[in-house]
Amino acid sequence: MVQINNDARELAIKVVYYGPALSGKTTNLQALYQKFSPEVRGRLMTLDTKDDRTLFFDMMPVFFKTEAGVKVKLRLFTVPGQVIHESTRRIVLQGTDAVIFVADSRRSEAAATLAYWNNMLKNLEANGLDYRTLPLVIQLNKRDLPDARSEEELGDLRKVIRPPMVPAVAVRGEGVAETLWALLSLTYRSLDRTMRLGERWKITEREFLARVFDHVDLKGTRLQGEAPPK
Repeated sequence: MVQINNDARELAIKVVYYGPALSGKTTNLQALYQKFSPEVRGRLMTLDTKDDRTLFFDMMPVFFKTEAGVKVKLRLFTVPGQVIHESTRRIVLQGTDAVIFVADSRRSEAAATLAYWNNMLKNLEANGLDYRTLPLVIQLNKRDLPDARSEEELGDLRKVIRPPMVPAVAVRGEGVAETLWALLSLTYRSLDRTMRLGERWKITEREFLARVFDHVDLKGTRLQGEAPPK
């Protein structure tokens, strides 16, 4: 779970992108990397293989400091999509604070998408994480393709829990910032309930989101002009 260093006044929050192979997990991180200002982003590390883009994980840290002097680090990970990397996916989920499930909207991928969704729920449980309370957002990716399912047709992903859904075309950078915004809003509220971020660390939700998205190019996104001032 969230890593806290009281002496240094530091918080480290882990976010994991989960989903089938080639659903757009790495594409999300690549798009965000281009949108984030170099002054707050770390390196985007990707391990490639011949048969799958990601062998272990991609990671991109984002750093910022609040007005109260609290250092916050967001660590964004993806899991490998290939079936053979099941154990690695479970390991990457260890200690996660929030999850974005990247759903491939194509009808041809409906069975695989549902299988990976159920696999994610199982792996969260295996790590002692309660998916009923964990901050979780579904990104409906590849909305530009002719065989994309409607939100209603993707209701099979919301039979157990009903997380927010955000449409996206990650390859064009569309919806990636909105997805992260939706997740971080849920994440702040979750951490405020368990850690009293507002009372103990003097971080409000408004400042938390502003500190992240002040450094993101929101031009052309649905968030343009909506990022709250600090």
